[in-house]
Amino acid sequence: MSTTGSQRPAQVSAARRRTVIDALRRGAVPESGLDLLATGLDRFEAALDAELDAVASGGSVFKAVRGEYGSGKTFFTRWLGERAKRRNFAVAEIQISENETPLHKLETVYRRLTERLTTTSFPPSALRPVVDAWFYALEEDALASGATEEELPGEVEKLLVARLAEVSRHAPSFATALRGYRAALANGDEATAAAVLAWLGGQPHVAASARRAAGVRGDLDHFGALGFLQGLLTVLRDSGHTGLFVVLDEVETLQRVRSDARDKALNALRQLIDEVHSGRFPGLYLVITGTPAFYDGQQGVQRLAPLAQRLATDFTTDPRFDNPRAVQIRLPGFTEESLVGLGVTIRDLYADAATSPERVRTVVDDAYVADLARAVGGALGGKVGVAPRLFLKKLVGDVLDRVDQFDDFDPRQHYKLTVASSELTDVERNLAATVTGGSVSADDIDLEL
Repeated sequence: MSTTGSQRPAQVSAARRRTVIDALRRGAVPESGLDLLATGLDRFEAALDAELDAVASGGSVFKAVRGEYGSGKTFFTRWLGERAKRRNFAVAEIQISENETPLHKLETVYRRLTERLTTTSFPPSALRPVVDAWFYALEEDALASGATEEELPGEVEKLLVARLAEVSRHAPSFATALRGYRAALANGDEATAAAVLAWLGGQPHVAASARRAAGVRGDLDHFGALGFLQGLLTVLRDSGHTGLFVVLDEVETLQRVRSDARDKALNALRQLIDEVHSGRFPGLYLVITGTPAFYDGQQGVQRLAPLAQRLATDFTTDPRFDNPRAVQIRLPGFTEESLVGLGVTIRDLYADAATSPERVRTVVDDAYVADLARAVGGALGGKVGVAPRLFLKKLVGDVLDRVDQFDDFDPRQHYKLTVASSELTDVERNLAATVTGGSVSADDIDLEL
């Protein structure tokens, strides 16, 4: 993410401002309101909006985002997810990890997707509201076709079969589970309905009695997950959503897993890309994020030649001429200038709701923001590119909050930057260790054995 100046909306609600400021104070990427900060992403907007529109029209898109740690990959995908939501997409962000969400187990990825599913109206998990809205839409379509109240259940069943005909070729149990869910609701059996919906969301260990009542068996497997994703896309479309935006974040963690699991995960990723490009998932916009080492190194994408071919993108030219329509796009990361620009944007956003806005802008002027940015970058070995999280946390929590609350607080006199190891991420901690006087020996490095 590159930020060069403030282009915030003239009016910002107190709730949106608070959401952004509170997240930055914690050192986290805000869940929403990212358009208030995204002042350097305009070069991607036209191409990405065109892709979102294509997906909304029934297409499907796969996108790979590359960037070093701290370059803003999470920010970028959440910003893009917000743009998708404004087009009435459902959104799910999934963190890939060896223990919690291994990529080679697509049934687990699907389960996390349903757990993290969100819409403009419902927070995670929005699976049940989406399914309920789908059945309501089927009833409305049946009534519009002239069905009477007595005929309604049978007509809804016919529509269910017709809408899920393609899905049932690959995953017939998806439609069966939906029937079981509807039947349980009709019988007033809320416990069974909830259990069947959990099974539909890929949850393991659902009570055998609920599965028998719905007419399904066993747990979702790797191959069934793709069919269930296809079914979920159909349900989303018919319930009024234009598509599904899915992020698989931190895919570079695959480099640290056992070689057999890594190979399975890379092949699963290759399979997903092929399925997206084949048109099996109309309405899906799938994004992965990773570091350059993951895309270019022998422990990542390059380990599987067919996957490397699918993600191959030319980055030998000047970054100014990168093609945002390519399958892989890169985030150049922060420079000192863009980091200062972002700090000024945050300062102004904060000041708008401060007790004394002019005092905040005067005491924390542009020059001080620049000094703080250089100091934080220096504490991380001069690596400005990974400094944004810590810089914004210090700016909001240590400086702006104090200026706003204490009339006699002057950060130039009363504040000295301190960076404790406990508040750093692993990457930031490694960089901080390279600062003069903070070098470490081989004995100080923890190895995962």
